[in-house]
Amino acid sequence: MIVEQRIYDIVPGKIPEYVDLYKRLGAEVQVQHLGCLIGYFHSEFGELNQITHLWRYDDLSDRAARRAKLFADPQWLKFFNSVLPIIVKQRSALLNPLEFISPQPALVTAGA
Repeated sequence: MIVEQRIYDIVPGKIPEYVDLYKRLGAEVQVQHLGCLIGYFHSEFGELNQITHLWRYDDLSDRAARRAKLFADPQWLKFFNSVLPIIVKQRSALLNPLEFISPQPALVTAGA
């Protein structure tokens, strides 16, 4: 199992717009394709204007297959193109769990 951490820096003042677009256009289709959402957050202290989300995958090939299906979906592309103008920067990290900690269940899974 791996966890992908994605961090987006959003144009200052545009977090509410991003969240609205995500709720209306992106959330359902993203969970449908990616499957296991661990969490979706926005920053309150430290570096501001950030959205962070965590996704669980079986391995890198599972991630690649799921993301390919996501980007083949016209609904996702509609969301993606609508938020591009308000994303300043994005980062992604793949995290491997330590063996002595049991991973927490996903908050949302496909089909839930």
